[in-house]
Amino acid sequence: MSALEMQVDGDHYRKYVIQPTEFIIRNGIPFAEANVIKYVVRWRDKGGLSDLRKAQHYLDMLIELETKDQNQVQMLDPKTGSL
Repeated sequence: MSALEMQVDGDHYRKYVIQPTEFIIRNGIPFAEANVIKYVVRWRDKGGLSDLRKAQHYLDMLIELETKDQNQVQMLDPKTGSL
C-alpha cells in the first residue's frame, strides 16, 4: 500500500476518489489554501464545527494578507514605485 493510500488515525479521507493531500500536492496549492480544503473536506467526518472554524480562520488570514498586500501596492508612489 502506498503512503497516499494509507491514513494514520482515522478514515475520514479514504472515502474520496482523490484524497485532499494528493489534490493539494498535484495542484501546487499553498499552505493556507490547502488547510482550508483539508478542514472543509473532513468537517462532517472528523472535527465538526471546530474544523469549519479552522477553515474560516485560514480564510480570514488569507483575506487579511491579501488586503494588506493590496493596501501596500496602493500606497506606492506611482512615479518612484516606493512607499
